[in-house]
Amino acid sequence: MASSSTTIGTSSGGSGPYPIQGSGSEKDLQHVMDQRKKKRMISNRESARRSRMRKQKHLDELATQLSQLRKENNQMISSVTITTQHYMNVETENRVLRAQVAELSQQLQSLNEIIAFVNPCVDSGCGFMEELYGSGTEFVDEFSSNSLSYVYANQAILASADMFMY
Repeated sequence: MASSSTTIGTSSGGSGPYPIQGSGSEKDLQHVMDQRKKKRMISNRESARRSRMRKQKHLDELATQLSQLRKENNQMISSVTITTQHYMNVETENRVLRAQVAELSQQLQSLNEIIAFVNPCVDSGCGFMEELYGSGTEFVDEFSSNSLSYVYANQAILASADMFMY
């Protein structure tokens, strides 16, 4: 049986010019359909393989990102822990310093009261020369050999706790 091999059209899928026999046999048509089906299956398998590879690559990238984020999180936790400990140490030191300022302020006030009691002339504003030579007390005699000591001994301590607070 002779068949003519004139091409009537292209395949319905538009995947290429496959000859469709005008008076061809069923067998030839089945063969063409099987080739198309086989080609489509190969194409689908390749597409599925590429899709699996993309998915695996994405999962690997996510796992790497997760590992990096966990590492950064641990570093941040460590940094916060160190900073918190440093803050607590500084806070403790500040409490000690505030207590020392309060104690020193109290001592300063007491010393100023003692100086005011021992030497009322400093608070009243009387002359330094009268006090130096006029009284003749032991206090003046003790420091008369060293004039700088005497000047500093008779000066009131003029400071306050507010000078040390910030």
